[in-house]
Amino acid sequence: MREGVATGMMASSRKNLALQAPNGLALPSQRSPQGAAEETEMEWNAVPRLQKDPHVGHEPERYDDLANLEYPAALYSAMEQYLPAHLLKAARDKKIAFLERIWSKYRPNGERARKHREYREIIRQNYQPLHENLSVLNPEEFFVPSFRSAIADGSNEAIRQILIEHSPGVFSFDMLEPSLCSMIIDEVEHFEHWAQAAKVKVMRPNTMNKYGAVLDDIGMENMLDQMMTKFVSPMASVLFSNVGGSSLDSHHGFVVEYSMDRDLDLGFHVDDSEVTLNVCLGKEFSGGGLFFRGVRCDKHVNGEAHPEEALDYSHLPGRAILHAGRQRHGAKAISTGHRANLLLWCRSSEFRELRKYQRDFSSWCRECLTSKKEHRHRLSNTKRRQAL
Repeated sequence: MREGVATGMMASSRKNLALQAPNGLALPSQRSPQGAAEETEMEWNAVPRLQKDPHVGHEPERYDDLANLEYPAALYSAMEQYLPAHLLKAARDKKIAFLERIWSKYRPNGERARKHREYREIIRQNYQPLHENLSVLNPEEFFVPSFRSAIADGSNEAIRQILIEHSPGVFSFDMLEPSLCSMIIDEVEHFEHWAQAAKVKVMRPNTMNKYGAVLDDIGMENMLDQMMTKFVSPMASVLFSNVGGSSLDSHHGFVVEYSMDRDLDLGFHVDDSEVTLNVCLGKEFSGGGLFFRGVRCDKHVNGEAHPEEALDYSHLPGRAILHAGRQRHGAKAISTGHRANLLLWCRSSEFRELRKYQRDFSSWCRECLTSKKEHRHRLSNTKRRQAL
């Protein structure tokens, strides 16, 4: 999908901004000071677009000394390498403005966003966490040894050694220690009790789940960001580079809960993510397994699944599932007990920006690839008939 997209995009931008001679050639040496200033202003005000490839060797600035940033400071530093060349040495406020214009397209806006900001401020000022150590990632305490070792090694072989690929693009592996699973469940229950006593309406993780809580709202945002950056991203780069897995830069972390008196199941859907991490936290339960039906683009999301794409998966506490966000899936009804899962929706602003320039066929949708082959076959037959 990405081949040739950003290059053409940047070339088009340069063409539009350059002063044109009658023969179409740019004449930078003939610009007046006023013309140069106008062109510079046009560059700042142009539709913001990231580059496809990073600037190798670029040393990004730090932003953690600035107050009132809209996003985590580390995100600004991480994304600097994808800025257009003319912005690399610009003042930080210019870089911030450029990046925030891009990110704002993926941020909820309007009344819900305002209510969410107020909601988070109420929690920040009044909620006392049960487990304050959940605010910082502690790999030795949180992750099982096999997972830590694979990530520390960093090689494709080490990462793939701990994985089971159940169907194309759906992987499972042991990840979380039982103690962390218990702490997260306890923290969510503690938060629910506080919210009920304080008469604060809990904002649920998404429009499909009526129970559960957003962990980013209750003090775990930094911990989950580290989890994505240091532990999920190395795996996603190996397994999902074709759908933005190598450029993850933000997340949405939450817990969902299923029981006979809460959500029973979850319908067929795709996630608002490039890569999804789903870890069963417990408790004791039966039923409630996941089903998967293959990766599809928007055009083909309701298409039939091929036999090898169909998968039914049963949860085990502490064990994780990793899949593309566009992997179609759902949760079957729970039969007994209470199941809680940690979800980390990992997103790539670069991939989402480049998807806008996708042509007729995506490189990661099974149906698009089939349609592309059929299209080429028809063209080939047409050319042969014309040659006869």
